[in-house]
Amino acid sequence: MRRSLKWLAVATTIAMIFILIGGALVTKTGSGMGCGRSWPLCNGSFVPSEITPKLVIELAHRLVSGVGGIMVLALSVWSWIAIGHIRETKFLSLLSFFFLLLQGLIGAAAVIWGQSSFVLALHFGISLISFAAVFLLTLLIFEVDKKFDAEKLYIDKRMGFHIVGVSIYSYLVIYSGALVRHMKASLVCLDWPFCSSDKLSLPADIYQWVQMGHRAAAGLIFIWIAYIFYLAARYYRQEKVIYWGWMIAFILVTLQVIAGALIIFSLLNLYIALLHAFFITCLFGVLSYFLLLYSRSRRNHH
Repeated sequence: MRRSLKWLAVATTIAMIFILIGGALVTKTGSGMGCGRSWPLCNGSFVPSEITPKLVIELAHRLVSGVGGIMVLALSVWSWIAIGHIRETKFLSLLSFFFLLLQGLIGAAAVIWGQSSFVLALHFGISLISFAAVFLLTLLIFEVDKKFDAEKLYIDKRMGFHIVGVSIYSYLVIYSGALVRHMKASLVCLDWPFCSSDKLSLPADIYQWVQMGHRAAAGLIFIWIAYIFYLAARYYRQEKVIYWGWMIAFILVTLQVIAGALIIFSLLNLYIALLHAFFITCLFGVLSYFLLLYSRSRRNHH
């Protein structure tokens, strides 16, 4: 039974990544209205008569989200039954399904009634919470904590502050990145890291403010994670889960920054843009695991 549950957990985690990347693909290709103002049908019918690339992308995203939703529900219920004795299981089970359902409703509302860019930018972040909950459930099912001896781990208040702070802050960075996509502000500044290399000046309009605000926020999270990795290397070298975890986080945030720059230099290459979304998804998963470890450390050492 546990082996089957592991297979379902891995498959559901992969499905959630496809849902997130699919959502980014819909936004990047402007396929949100690929099925018109019709949901869950496509242009009011089961089998659309006129097939377009945007219709295929939007319909595929809906299908993947629907299948993913069923998988998340199955994983939530099965985890509750099989490993419900682990403290975080029930909370994560509820969280994963609730936020996936919420992102589906926001997506449907955007199609039927339309939404502002500021509301649509929440879509990716809400899906990300569901992904993080599924990812953590998977780690619990695979008993990763026991492999890393994480039950006895002590995280001091300074490291705990950075874990909580950078996790919350990462969500703001992710929201600003989603806002850049939804406002179609990705290419309003064709130089990098500044908007214009010729002259340093304040952004000229709301689109440049959003773009440069995201770059500044991404730069700060890169510096912050680099500093936390330094702390982990200096004070937590013996704690493998902390040391290697922050090394992975630093590699992911570095790849994220590089991908962000390449989006500009490649004039919005679709594959690089999707990699950008993939790296931040993985980074958020790692940060979520640190939050779980810190909550356990506080409980175990109080």
